[in-house]
This record gives sequence, C-alpha cells and structure tokens, in this order.
Amino acid sequence: MQDVVLAMLAKEPAHGYELRSRMRDALGPLGDAMNAGQIYVTLARLTKAGLVTSERAAGLPDRPDRRVYALTPAGQQRVGAWLTEVSWPKPDLTEFHLKLVAAAAARLADPVALVDAQRREVLRRLRDAQRAALDRSVDPVAGLLLEGVVLRLRADLEWLEACERMWTGRDRTGWRAEA
Repeated sequence: MQDVVLAMLAKEPAHGYELRSRMRDALGPLGDAMNAGQIYVTLARLTKAGLVTSERAAGLPDRPDRRVYALTPAGQQRVGAWLTEVSWPKPDLTEFHLKLVAAAAARLADPVALVDAQRREVLRRLRDAQRAALDRSVDPVAGLLLEGVVLRLRADLEWLEACERMWTGRDRTGWRAEA
C-alpha cells in the first residue's frame, strides 16, 4: 500500500481523500472494501519515514483545512525502484493493478512495458516449476504443490495478457487513444 500511495503522489501532491478516491476509482467495485483510515495511517508512516512531506491547505468555507502530501526526493527514488521491481507472484494482484494505474496516471512508466517485465518473470518461474514437476524423484505429495504452482503461474500469464490487451491502444494515462 505504501508504494501505491507514493506512486499516486508522483503525479501531483494530494490530500488523503483525493488519494482514497483515486484508488477507489482504479479498483472499481473492489475499492469499496478499502478501509478509509488505511490511507491516513499509510501517509503518517510515509511522513515519519521521510518519503512524503505535508502542509496544511486552507479548506473551503464549509470544510475544514486539509493536509496536502507531496513526495520527497527519497519518495521519488522509492517510486522509481518500485516500478522496476519484478516480484511475482504475490497473492494479491491488486498491487500490480494499482502500479499500472499509478504509473500511467503520473506518466512514470509505460504500463505495457511493466506488464512485459512481469510476464518475463512469470515465464521464468513457470519454466523452473515445470522442470521441477517433471523430476521423477519428486515425492508425489510435493509434486501436487508443484502442479498448483504451475497452474497458478499459467493463470497469472493469462491475466497479464488481459492487462496488455487493455493497456494497448490506450494513451499512457489509461484513456482510449483517439483514432
């Protein structure tokens, strides 16, 4: 969650409510389950770690002042490292989806290139798992786990292909490119 918040701040400084709204929009119906307080806890941790700074911004007459958060140079470096990280598989695909959305919105990276890097990592892991599964000396119980790993990686590849199809033909912000 911290890296997602940092990447969303890379586009422009924002207050917590804006960040939560962007995440909910990016996640669609899955965003409804997001705990509203999680954004503020994350922002506090990022501030304490020196990755973001904050300032009070005057609110509207009928609204209180808000705290606006912005990246520090260390926060910018962390976003860059996170975008190039290929750490597959993770049990939650939400983070990778948000990485694509945030990278596109802030024009930090091409989402299709990020998908391609992840695909290469999944293919490498799939080859390794398939080789291990073919090893005749593997205990059948352990072989069952390897079969599950192979099936999961194949499903991940299909999802990455769907991601590539969606991001191909869109401009880097995620909107359909004009013909």
